[in-house]
Amino acid sequence: MSPESRAEYFRERRKAKKQFSVLSTRERVEALEAKLKEQGKTKVQWFEEKADEELGK
Repeated sequence: MSPESRAEYFRERRKAKKQFSVLSTRERVEALEAKLKEQGKTKVQWFEEKADEELGK
């Protein structure tokens, strides 16, 4: 991938995506990660489901 196409890819990606992060206790995050692993979900899948619930979709 040439540097120009890589730069363009990330430019377009930043237009379509936005990062969301929080700082929480290690115990809580590790417990959540363990539960998601049991369910076979990624953090992104889980977050998008919760966001949709809050937004009424």
